[in-house]
Amino acid sequence: MGDAVMRAVAVRGGSGPAEALEVVRIPVPEPRPGEILVRVAAAGVNRPDLVQRLGLYPPPPGAPETLGLEVAGEVVNAAGRWREGDRVCALLGGGGYAEYAVVDARHALPVPRNLDFVQAAALPETVFTVWANVFEHGSLQAGETLMVHGATSGIGTTAIQMGKAAGAVVIATARGRKAKAALDWGADAAVDATAEDFQAVAKEMGRVDVVLDMVGGPYFAKNLEALNRGGRIVYIANLGGPVIEVPVFRLMQKRAVVTGSLLRPREADEKARLAAEIERVVWPWVEADKVTPVVERTFPLEAAAAAHVLLESGGHVGKVVLTP
Repeated sequence: MGDAVMRAVAVRGGSGPAEALEVVRIPVPEPRPGEILVRVAAAGVNRPDLVQRLGLYPPPPGAPETLGLEVAGEVVNAAGRWREGDRVCALLGGGGYAEYAVVDARHALPVPRNLDFVQAAALPETVFTVWANVFEHGSLQAGETLMVHGATSGIGTTAIQMGKAAGAVVIATARGRKAKAALDWGADAAVDATAEDFQAVAKEMGRVDVVLDMVGGPYFAKNLEALNRGGRIVYIANLGGPVIEVPVFRLMQKRAVVTGSLLRPREADEKARLAAEIERVVWPWVEADKVTPVVERTFPLEAAAAAHVLLESGGHVGKVVLTP
């Protein structure tokens, strides 16, 4: 787009959202071969953005320094299978908090016909994360039981719905009164982790086969006891503590698998493979309204700091989205 400039959110110093985030004018990015340029209509806000703002999660090599891991909008420059004007949502290495973003054409997916751009922008980061961790690393199968911690987050609400769409029983845990909101998204049981014992609930329901955990250390022992033999614990964050103590003999008795992963640093080819599988398996669930993005609130680009404050407070259910 030549010398065109756009608004984007940059990290300018300080740790608090208000002092750290600033809307700046920077050149519109130029797509490289195999990339599309997207006019951003909406951009999802995610916890990795908060960690990057704090200086603890730098973007991978070649990714923009500006924030934002998922967008929805219209294609401006065609590449691959995409043509100008196509409606897409996409997973990014960074740069989504902006009016335009460049995307590896293989990491974009068509906006489902039953969703608007705000809903579509709430999908990529969560769906990619849940697919990779619950269904690939966790090997969840129909008829098994999935336990989702942090179940009212964007990833949590998505994991509940994807688990149910796949034919699993889902136990959801969250803190306080928010736990019951998980029932609205299809969970078979909801546990208030501040007042109830999720291990006991899991035992009453026949134990679980897969645990999706973003809490970390404090939950490990109970997760292990909640598992059926051959169960899998999958970590995607450690909000409650980064270290677990493993009772090795009990792990052996359970024949348990403990694993986890990060999405952002994965190779481009691997993300392309995930995108193809998600379009094949998950997109039909979305179009059949079995998986519906849960959006708590939208903010204009200039209010990115307020969006971060809301996400950090933990008072949201589902996703927070910016609308450039």
